[in-house]
Amino acid sequence: MSKKCHKTSIGGQALIEGIMMRGPENAAVAIRLPNGEIELSRHEENRLQDKYAFAKWPFIRGVIAFFESLKFGYRYLDLSAEKSLEDDGVVYEEEPSKLDRWMEAHLTEKAIDVLMFIAVILGVALALVLFMWLPAFLVDMFDKYVTHDVLEVHNLHPLFEGVLKIGILIAYMAGVRRMNEIKRVFMYHGAEHKTIACYENGLELTVENVRKQIRFHPRCGTSFTIVMLLIAILLSTILVLIFPGIGKIRWLWVIAKILLLPLVMGLGYEFIRYAGRHDNLLSRVLSQPGLWMQRITTIEPEDDMIECGIAAFLAVLPEDESKAEIQ
Repeated sequence: MSKKCHKTSIGGQALIEGIMMRGPENAAVAIRLPNGEIELSRHEENRLQDKYAFAKWPFIRGVIAFFESLKFGYRYLDLSAEKSLEDDGVVYEEEPSKLDRWMEAHLTEKAIDVLMFIAVILGVALALVLFMWLPAFLVDMFDKYVTHDVLEVHNLHPLFEGVLKIGILIAYMAGVRRMNEIKRVFMYHGAEHKTIACYENGLELTVENVRKQIRFHPRCGTSFTIVMLLIAILLSTILVLIFPGIGKIRWLWVIAKILLLPLVMGLGYEFIRYAGRHDNLLSRVLSQPGLWMQRITTIEPEDDMIECGIAAFLAVLPEDESKAEIQ
């Protein structure tokens, strides 16, 4: 493996007792089984970017990458949850519910996948309520009964909504971090980042070398989330300045922000790509909020977690390492 320092397009995801790495050609999942062994599996992903040229266009690729990450991420989380229950090849799981038994008896695998996709959509809908409707409603109440329309007069609703969204996100992440299961996922998240950092710094991928790396990385889903929130604040503020009356009609305001989501995703993705390729003052300043958030969503990993990160990374690293560099 080359000792040259380079920025790689390889990214990953922390799983339940494991790590997924996605390379330019395929993905790999390394899971620590209850017996202590690492199970490594490779997965081909039918990505739209591999089929259609438009899926690689700037801004468009960000929206596509976001939804494909949700799709494939759920699949790998489900796989890791199943494998983490295995012991010497035997899977120990809870007694299936009546609904589970009915689904297995009456539905095909494709139908179950559709239902799982619908469940993801419902989860997204819940997120929209928490991060769009609820902050807007709370700011409305605050402006009506506390500041007496001062925020509306000065077009400050988007700013206060954005700050409240970030506060909700931080409180949520800090809360779930205290759960033992989530804490371990955050440790695997740290192992994922440190493994990628070790490679990008041109060092051999050993546990000792990876352990020394910093666990914060600008090209991370956490940073992407924070960047999207900041971009949403900016675009919402611009929208209110252009159309002052839009914020007064709550349902229209929520729809407007939903319609802005593709643009927010596209801009956020392009920034994350830029931050992954460049190390300058601009990228460092703009990346800092996401790196601060990673102090919550990543935890220093144990050596056996680092081993999973190394195994998954090497499995997706192509022989021609130039293919793994950010284009």
